[in-house]
Amino acid sequence: MSRFLPLLAGTTAMALVGGSVAISGSLAGAPMFTVQALRYAAACLLLVGYARARRIPLVRPRGADWAWLTGIATTGLVIFNVALVEGARHAEPAVLGVAVACVPPLLAVLGPVLEQAPASRSVLAGAVVVTAGAALVQGFGRADAAGLGWAAVTFACEAGFTLLAVPVLGRLGAAGVSVHTTALAAGLLAVLGVTVEGPGAVTRLTGPDLLAGGYLAVLVTAVAFVLWYGSVRRLGAGTAGLLTGVAPVAAALAGTALGAPAPRPLVWAGIMTVAAGLALGLVPRTAKIDDIVTSVDALR
Repeated sequence: MSRFLPLLAGTTAMALVGGSVAISGSLAGAPMFTVQALRYAAACLLLVGYARARRIPLVRPRGADWAWLTGIATTGLVIFNVALVEGARHAEPAVLGVAVACVPPLLAVLGPVLEQAPASRSVLAGAVVVTAGAALVQGFGRADAAGLGWAAVTFACEAGFTLLAVPVLGRLGAAGVSVHTTALAAGLLAVLGVTVEGPGAVTRLTGPDLLAGGYLAVLVTAVAFVLWYGSVRRLGAGTAGLLTGVAPVAAALAGTALGAPAPRPLVWAGIMTVAAGLALGLVPRTAKIDDIVTSVDALR
């Protein structure tokens, strides 16, 4: 039971992220930096309100904390969004999706290193299986050299969003990391918005743009960030990383619910593979083996 709530939190966070694909796509014609700046600013205010309502102390970052937080905001939020937009001009969405799907094995290897904890072979094996399943769900698309480069950037930024938080989660907590990273991202994106898109870009946002940005601010940022970082803090980056396989599954199922064609057999095979990888990496095995050994010894 001690792992159930963080597992549920991480799964919910990834389901929210995956289910938001259609919403994010509706912002393709909007001023990207401006709408994202508003999104993260609104999310930051919501997170501060949440922390005060729950009486969660927001610890002030100090020293190296700012470097880690700036790294998260710069790579995991700002550059990641740029990579998705620029990458979409040179590669099919599936290419970028597969790049993100390759993150679990990296988290399974580097997460324990940053946490100074022993690595788990079952988590690594599960991560590889989850990645294979997620790739089947996403499908494989075409890309030119620039598209592959942006896919690599997307992969690195997605990994950085989790790994760079590990050193500060213990001191700042999930709410603290979420508040400070969204504040930093909002500031960086606001500067980019004014510089690249112009001060008047905000006036070009339509009602649907603001509604989509509001949805992303509330569910995919404020809610999902706290749930995800809480899961990483309790489970470790490697174990929590397995749950990223839920995102493409949620995207596929959400698309069907919104009127897209039913998933093809290959997609269903990918969903089953993701489920198998989660079972491989999450189901405790050591305890079962120890119980068997104890039982055998008792019979002797």
